[in-house]
Amino acid sequence: MSTFENSLENSSALKYLRPEILAMAGYTPGEQPKIQGLIKLNTNENPYPPSPAVYKLLKEDFDPSLLKLYPDPVASELCKELGESVGLGVENVIAGNGSDDILTMAFRCFCDKDRPVACVYPTYSLYTVLAGLQNAECIQVDLNSDFSLPENLLEKIEKANLFVIPNPNAPTSNLFDSKTLEKICASFKGIVMIDEAYADFSGQTSANLVKKYPNVIVSRTFSKSYSLAGARFGYAMAQAPLIYNMMKMKDSYNVNMMTQKVALASFRDKEYLRKTVSLIIETREKLGAELSSLGFKVEKSSANFLFAAPPDRDGARCANLLRDEKIIVRYFPGRMTGEYVRITIGTPEQTATLIAVCRKIYG
Repeated sequence: MSTFENSLENSSALKYLRPEILAMAGYTPGEQPKIQGLIKLNTNENPYPPSPAVYKLLKEDFDPSLLKLYPDPVASELCKELGESVGLGVENVIAGNGSDDILTMAFRCFCDKDRPVACVYPTYSLYTVLAGLQNAECIQVDLNSDFSLPENLLEKIEKANLFVIPNPNAPTSNLFDSKTLEKICASFKGIVMIDEAYADFSGQTSANLVKKYPNVIVSRTFSKSYSLAGARFGYAMAQAPLIYNMMKMKDSYNVNMMTQKVALASFRDKEYLRKTVSLIIETREKLGAELSSLGFKVEKSSANFLFAAPPDRDGARCANLLRDEKIIVRYFPGRMTGEYVRITIGTPEQTATLIAVCRKIYG
């Protein structure tokens, strides 16, 4: 055992920690390798740069002297435009330091030892971590073998106070039926939070449900479709009473000045968003067809990644073999995910290399 590991287990300060913190495992982010020459397809980053409007802002339009000031604590100009784009007001939008910040606010608002949270399995692993931080029970409901929602979902989650569901789902990449989601929103006796991190690649959004149901929150991020993962901006939409109370949970200045300005510039460049999303979808469909021809089981994707099981159905081996060829994908060990790897959609050139390597391994 190393000196560091020994200190982790034997520090006298550990007795002051909450027991649930000591017992839990933290969230493990996707690997950010430093090795040169890798094709990095493991964290669902956009392969294309941000909008040219972001470059212009940073090079020509932004006055660095403004950084001596605090940013707008509620990102009002940005939230106003985000709300108006779907027929909502600024009072219906809250900004966050990425959508993970939004999720943290929601879990702090709606979950504790007496208020369980529910989610599906498999799904985004941060949900269980956030539940643990609140000392809240996390009710996980298995998806069907085809990763669709089970018919008795509402029955299984009825004790929860918050139900959080990504649409499209991660890591499985599939899109849940909009009518089914609305049925859940109408029937569930609690808060329904729809995490739309990948929605721009699906052509579907549940933003309209915010107007109809007082218990619905829809969250989004600029990390994926807007190529701003490094800037960290996310937001949520809900009816005004929920947003008002979620505001109590956020850090004072949770979205910095630069992020607010680059997010607004990027959001206004709708043609660039359309262009890059279309390129990613086109590449996604080509990669899916090529992998299927090699014997991969490729789930139908509505995101900027594929969830694919190699011909031998050994996801760990596939990830390791690709790594040997300097291609990094994400592997999720588990009873429903272990056969698969998750592959971020890269550029056409990166995709061509990936296909060639897969042909060499599995052809």
